[in-house]
Amino acid sequence: MPVNLSIKNAPDDMVQRLRERAERHHRSLQGELMAIIEAAVREEHPSTPAAILAEIRRLGLSTPSEAAAIVRADRDALR
Repeated sequence: MPVNLSIKNAPDDMVQRLRERAERHHRSLQGELMAIIEAAVREEHPSTPAAILAEIRRLGLSTPSEAAAIVRADRDALR
C-alpha cells in the first residue's frame, strides 16, 4: 500500500533548486522527488574501475572465458 511522505521545514533555496530540476526533467515537483528516491534505493552496481576490479576479484575470475561462462549460466537459468 502506498505511503504518504512529507518533508518539513525544507529551506526555500533547496525547494527552488528542486523545482528547477523538476522543470529541466519535465516533471512535477512530486515526480522529481519520486525519481530521486527511486534512484537512491535502486540496487547499486559497481561504477568505478576500482569497484569493478574488486567485483572481478571477489568472483575469482581471471580470464574472459570464465566471465562468459558465468553470463551463459545466468542466462540459461532464466529459461
